[in-house]
Amino acid sequence: PGVSHVLVMHLDKGDKSISLVGADRFEFNSDNWDKTAWVTIQADPKLDKFTTASFKGTSGNIPMAWSITFFIMAGLFVAFFLYHRFVLPHPASDKPAAHATARNIAREFTTAFTTFFQKKQAAAGIFFMLTYRFAEAQLLKLVTPFLLDSKDLGGLGLTTGEVGVVYGTIGILSLTIGGIIGGIVAARGGLKKWLWPMALSMILTCATFVYLAYATPGNLLVINFCVGLEQFGYGFGFTAYMLYLIYYAEGEFKTSHYAICTAFMALGMMIPGMFAGWLQEQLGYRHFFVWVMICSIIPLIATSLLKIDPLFGKKTAQNQ
Repeated sequence: PGVSHVLVMHLDKGDKSISLVGADRFEFNSDNWDKTAWVTIQADPKLDKFTTASFKGTSGNIPMAWSITFFIMAGLFVAFFLYHRFVLPHPASDKPAAHATARNIAREFTTAFTTFFQKKQAAAGIFFMLTYRFAEAQLLKLVTPFLLDSKDLGGLGLTTGEVGVVYGTIGILSLTIGGIIGGIVAARGGLKKWLWPMALSMILTCATFVYLAYATPGNLLVINFCVGLEQFGYGFGFTAYMLYLIYYAEGEFKTSHYAICTAFMALGMMIPGMFAGWLQEQLGYRHFFVWVMICSIIPLIATSLLKIDPLFGKKTAQNQ
């Protein structure tokens, strides 16, 4: 009496297409310890081959578990602080202000905000930040539904586990590799040289989803290749975007200006994503992905308006 034990069920290993539904947390006490506790396991209806999954129930001291978790997190933050304080390099210009009063902070905030919009090519730069991912932002919102929806609805009819491999494994690896290669080539040639190849890489690879929508292949190798190619192009092309944000933020208030740039970056993803789902419902997947390709014209226009120093981003003997 007065004692309770919590049992939490979760997937241990195997295919995520077999999953827990409903309650996964059970509390046993003196009133229900001898009662049956039901766990509901559901198989994805699109499964058409043999597969396995195993589940595990864990129990223990929940408050102690949370305490250990937060102690570990606190320790990590202390370690990060020490690394940032004593190891991480910083420019000589990074030093505290002589007089940090509330009035000075308010004045500098106002100055930093207003000077952001007074930079050279401010209109072109902001237009680029808002629209460079205009097509990609719409595509990203519908990738997972497209992979999961049945072929009757225009999707590829993959199971949850297959989507985890295609988009969560192959896609992430391709995205990472594309970003790394983008950084390497940009360091060798500079942002100006690689701006157009990177922009075209991110835009043209969206055509793989036009192919997938019309062909609806059942071969996982083909689907993995197309998704991997699109994600590689996105990672490679996104390098130019990040470098331009750094380029635009150069100057006296570079930290504040870069923060404002990231706000425009988030806005550029949020606005297209707001209507992407509704638009897909009106057009269907095939016409929606064609629409995404048409929208690629806007990032090309934004890219053509930029004027960039040919030496920016290029690795030289001085900044190695």
